[in-house]
Amino acid sequence: MKIWSCSWKSSKKPGKQRKYRYNAPLHVRHKLMAAHLSKELRKKYEKRSIPIRKGDKVKIMRGKFKNKTGEVEQVILDKYRVYIKDIRREKVDGTKVRVPFHPSNLMITELKTEDKKRLKVKK
Repeated sequence: MKIWSCSWKSSKKPGKQRKYRYNAPLHVRHKLMAAHLSKELRKKYEKRSIPIRKGDKVKIMRGKFKNKTGEVEQVILDKYRVYIKDIRREKVDGTKVRVPFHPSNLMITELKTEDKKRLKVKK
């Protein structure tokens, strides 16, 4: 039995959707790690969303840290999580820990444009 299929299109069943995401290989997970672009970037690149990368500037749109901005520190494809610099939560014992965010709760405000292939994402 195949665990992951590239020919799978969609399903209304949440279990199948979760299975697709859970078993997806890393090159597909990268595409699933997309975040919305700000209005200015959306006009410039004529795209609604783009995969998130280390070094991008993002704005948090949901949760306790809503409306805070920062630079992406780390992207973890295995867990579909993004860590942002200077966004920390204090534990009960007083230690500070990084807070993981799902890319759907972020908006890219500034792209890291060192990679020329990334700039060709237009159209």
